[in-house]
Amino acid sequence: MTAISTSVAPNGLPLHRVSLPGTRAVTALVAFDAGARTERPEENGMAHFLEHLVFKGGEKFSDYRAVNETAERIGGQLNAYTSHDLVAFHITVRAERALEAIDLLTDFVGRPRLDGEELERERGVVIQEIARANDQPATVAEHLIDHAAFGDHPLGRTVLGPVEHLRDTFTREGIVAFRERRWGGARGGAFVVGNLEHLPDDNDPTHPALDELFGRFPTLPEPEPYEAAPPLHVRTLVEERDSNQSHLRMSYRPAIDTRSRAQRAALTIYATLLGGSMGSRLFDEIREQRGLAYSVYALSHNSADVPILQLSAGLDSAKCVEAYRRMREIVTELRDEGPREEEVERARAYAAGARVLAFENTNAVARHAAQQTILFGEEIDPDLAIAALDAVTYDDVRAVARDVADELAIACVGPHTAEDFA
Repeated sequence: MTAISTSVAPNGLPLHRVSLPGTRAVTALVAFDAGARTERPEENGMAHFLEHLVFKGGEKFSDYRAVNETAERIGGQLNAYTSHDLVAFHITVRAERALEAIDLLTDFVGRPRLDGEELERERGVVIQEIARANDQPATVAEHLIDHAAFGDHPLGRTVLGPVEHLRDTFTREGIVAFRERRWGGARGGAFVVGNLEHLPDDNDPTHPALDELFGRFPTLPEPEPYEAAPPLHVRTLVEERDSNQSHLRMSYRPAIDTRSRAQRAALTIYATLLGGSMGSRLFDEIREQRGLAYSVYALSHNSADVPILQLSAGLDSAKCVEAYRRMREIVTELRDEGPREEEVERARAYAAGARVLAFENTNAVARHAAQQTILFGEEIDPDLAIAALDAVTYDDVRAVARDVADELAIACVGPHTAEDFA
């Protein structure tokens, strides 16, 4: 049974304690509603760049060596991520070192130095990260499908941003201003997940209380709302490359309410039976029966206000158009005929089982909790996520399949033109 308690630090940052029985680990994670979709056009890439810069040190652990060596000394796995929706920082350690890990994390993330010289050095690092992404056709296809589906909206821009911003535009003053505008406690959250037996009681005078440590983040006003997602852009974008393999992406906009946990769960089951497992329709027909692709899958993703169903394939360029047409036909068949009851049952069992296995990891529970509370304003209990999948019915999945309209954005990297997908 998961035990959860929540308090609010003096700076307005919600602090969620999630006790998981049977683990020796603890993950501490801090996240904010400050991903790429919250950037202004001239700031594109700044959320990710700021993620890099805070690792250069804080007040107590004053440079990157102190941060990195301290994490290693306590046996911690330290990392961060920036998506369109969130920026998050996390460390996972053995339970006995949890307080030291939280001390480290809240120092350099809550009180970063943002040194000007380090900023200049890190520009080149991120520019190389962008260059590496642009050298990987699969990554380019991901960027291209976002732009095809969302256009010039922030959700259509890359998280990394353009090289020009890193090289010419970003200043320390601008980065500090972005942080002070977006990292407000009311639109963030701190999560301590796992074996909490070794954390001190908040009334213990010999140790700093968790509220005190997470109170290192400044008190900031609640951020302004992000720009609402636009309707789906129905268009095709192709980056022509002289290659033997193509990378295909297809993006649909399911007709579900992302604020409904039950409807999100039904979309997960639909995406699973469509292309989320080795027994799914896409894998069975596109790979096994027809041999059109080595990699083919479908996944669902929900931002706070927009659901996405994406089909993806990496395949021989000579087979790309044939695979595209058949993948689209399979979506149509599910819309018109509905799925089979046995495949819904199988997909439900597979998706729920995968969620249970993922939640054996404290970091996965922490990341899920951040998404639930910051994006959707929902309870963070991982048991509720599993129960929602278990409760999905055949009729729920049939309704999702029926309402996936035959409108989609298409992106491809390979020796093709947009007319190939007309």
